[in-house]
Amino acid sequence: MPHQPLRMIDANLNRSSEGLRVLEDVARFVLNNAEISQRLRTLRHNLAEKTKSLSVGLLYYRDSEHDVGAHYSEHKGQTMEATSLRSLLDLVTANAKRVEESLRVIEELAKLPEMNSMLSSAGFEQTRFALYNLERDLISKISRRDKTKRLAGLYVILDRQFLAGRDAFEIARQIIEGGARVIQLRDKQSKKGELLLVAQKLKELCTQAGVLFIMNDYLDLALAADADGLHIGQEDLPLPVVRRQLPIDKIVGCSVTTPVQATKAQNEGADYIAVGSMFPTTTKKEANIVGVDMLKELKLVVSVPLVAIGGINQNNVGEVVAAGADAIAVISAVMGEKDVRGAVQKLVAKMDSVKGKCQNQ
Repeated sequence: MPHQPLRMIDANLNRSSEGLRVLEDVARFVLNNAEISQRLRTLRHNLAEKTKSLSVGLLYYRDSEHDVGAHYSEHKGQTMEATSLRSLLDLVTANAKRVEESLRVIEELAKLPEMNSMLSSAGFEQTRFALYNLERDLISKISRRDKTKRLAGLYVILDRQFLAGRDAFEIARQIIEGGARVIQLRDKQSKKGELLLVAQKLKELCTQAGVLFIMNDYLDLALAADADGLHIGQEDLPLPVVRRQLPIDKIVGCSVTTPVQATKAQNEGADYIAVGSMFPTTTKKEANIVGVDMLKELKLVVSVPLVAIGGINQNNVGEVVAAGADAIAVISAVMGEKDVRGAVQKLVAKMDSVKGKCQNQ
């Protein structure tokens, strides 16, 4: 058997295995995602199994010392690929492409008459297509991870029914100036054409300030306004449908009241979970009061950020923070105050104070 195809298979098999290991470790150690990590591990093991019969021949013909391509990447002591990596997304993309290209080389070599009795070209093609899906899942998780990391602090729901004649954008500016990290637009009464214009302007304002902008309920408006994410309830569109329709870098949150609902939401792709109501609230009189004990319970069963909501104000926000909420969502505690900016500042200061005490204990 000519040794050149074996040398090519050996080189590309090594590239594939190395690249898969990088992706696997990103999923395992950076994203803490067991499911994607296991899928990548399975691909890597299957790849080794597919070429097991050639292992001795591959090692026999390996000649790295005289490989004329070994010096192509040398450039002032660094590879061009290394100098171009600026983020985790770059790392994932570079290694996914490295594996996909290598698999394609092996796939084509497996079609040669002298090789097709030992290697299945179709098998490598299947592996390559499986990796395309894994690459998408990894990029999606990483893109959304950057947003979910910002889900901390005060999460203000700008309910337009609470404006009482005030300008939505001026109120939003005050919310942002006060120190809120997230603004969610809620409006269950206005026509969508009008609401879209409001959402687009709020998105622009939030982007300029580095604040997350979330659309409540309406998937179509979230898409049209390019919101950072969408928040849904138990009676809205199913989470898997929302996850498929949203771009891969957009986050989705889901309201829950029980551990079963929380686990289901996380498994179906929720990037964060809103749990409540913590206390009785005037904004949703029919709300189920679950209390801070439910928040503590959910901390044990889900790993995504938890946003506490419902009846939270200056007097009880410390209790909710101490119970482990990653973010605190409020409506009337801010929207019901004349001094919106001041109300936000007081809540943020109280939250920071309690967090500091908890960290020092």
